[in-house]
Amino acid sequence: MIKKLADFFDRHLQIEASQSTEAARHSLQLATAALLIEMTRADFEVKAIEQAKILELVKTRFQLNDSETSELVNLAENEADNAVTLHEFTSLLNDSYSYEQKVQVIELLWEIAWADGEIEKYEDYLVRKVAELLYVKHRDFIGAKLKVTDKAD
Repeated sequence: MIKKLADFFDRHLQIEASQSTEAARHSLQLATAALLIEMTRADFEVKAIEQAKILELVKTRFQLNDSETSELVNLAENEADNAVTLHEFTSLLNDSYSYEQKVQVIELLWEIAWADGEIEKYEDYLVRKVAELLYVKHRDFIGAKLKVTDKAD
């Protein structure tokens, strides 16, 4: 079992020095998109508006065309389905993203949580957990939330 998990992590998420810049970028995009997928599942009800928001955010954030966006989201769903912990995704982001990029990921998670106009307690918990795993300061966690929710006003 441990070997299987290690193989999965090595195969899908770990950025090795030998990987190309393109492969590393793809791994980071995949990890970010998988966290967004996890957010849609946080309240145990995946809503169409949340799924549409993921497509929109992934497309604009990573500057992808429609086909690339669909492919990345499908791969991210598969990764999220097979993930054992959030650490599989957050450790990759911690190793490669700047602090500002990590705050942007938290903002993206709030965007998904707020897509339906309300933030469920499970969604709030998941964003908080990811923020802790990414070492995002509480003030930046709250700032990202307010930035997203204040846009609606």
